[in-house]
Amino acid sequence: MRRIFCRVLTLALMFVMAACGKIEASEETTTGSTEKGTILDAAENIQETELANAEDCEGSVVNTEEERTMKAEFNFETKTVMLNSGYEMPINGLGTYSLHGEECVNSVKAALSEGVRLIDTASAYGNEKEVGQAIREAIDEGIIQRDEVFVITKIYPGSEMENPKQSVQGCLDRLDIGYVDMMLLHHPDVNDVKAYKVIEQFVKDGKIRSIGLSNWYVEELEEFLPQVNITPALVQNEIHPYYQENDVIPYIQDLGIVVQGWYPLGGRGHTGELLGDPVISEIAGAHDVSSAQVILRWNLQKGVVVIPGSSNPDHIKENTELYHFSLTEEEMERINALDRNEKHDWY
Repeated sequence: MRRIFCRVLTLALMFVMAACGKIEASEETTTGSTEKGTILDAAENIQETELANAEDCEGSVVNTEEERTMKAEFNFETKTVMLNSGYEMPINGLGTYSLHGEECVNSVKAALSEGVRLIDTASAYGNEKEVGQAIREAIDEGIIQRDEVFVITKIYPGSEMENPKQSVQGCLDRLDIGYVDMMLLHHPDVNDVKAYKVIEQFVKDGKIRSIGLSNWYVEELEEFLPQVNITPALVQNEIHPYYQENDVIPYIQDLGIVVQGWYPLGGRGHTGELLGDPVISEIAGAHDVSSAQVILRWNLQKGVVVIPGSSNPDHIKENTELYHFSLTEEEMERINALDRNEKHDWY
């Protein structure tokens, strides 16, 4: 735009100056020659300015692109991260995968009472109604306001992604909390691009604020991203000390996308072994915290949002107490060395 303006300005100035030369044509030819030289000099100066401005513009485009893909930094004071969608998201929350019925309602309310402001659910979990009920009750009881809690849900491959408009609306209806902060595609699917584009329309309509993906890795992202209009704000994958994804995390973060880890404590059947790991236990003892707190803090310092699941109020509270200590570089490296590339679920 600036380049077009400069060209128009150049032509206008040349026209005006040329007109002045015609009016004074009856004067001495030496004057006319001087004016002609002045016109040419002015034109050259303007062209030089135009080129400089064009270079500035091109530089601005590059800078804008760099800013757009800048790695999101965690704010440990506010306990949030700014998403590329322009919304702030808490960096620790509650996963609700195994929670149902009253246990789910009570667990979500307990988490909200302890200051948790990020709740993760999914259509496939079968508990969106309970999560929504807990949030509405917490609002009615003055524990939170709607804009203080960040809710993530997901639609599943198969029939849900085949009929995405109906599926997304179903999530909104079951939660019944006005809008959803983030909608994820739960796994890659033959209809994932189609489903994502439908969610993009829900974003435009204001019913969903941010979009993300779950269980997408480098190859899947390389194929998927060029086909959609809105860059995902988040990718949620399995991440824990025995499965660290040290090649995937930086790749995603360099795209300006936030990484979130499910199964941060190892997942079903593996939590006991991970919490009892000698290295982690030793580090926990040095800081007078639990092994779970060490693992969650390790994730946070790697720039990974954590959503541990629990129905135990004491554990829920403990899993929020992650900001009064930090791990040294040596401790981080010791945990990094535990990586086994050991996935604890099939996806």
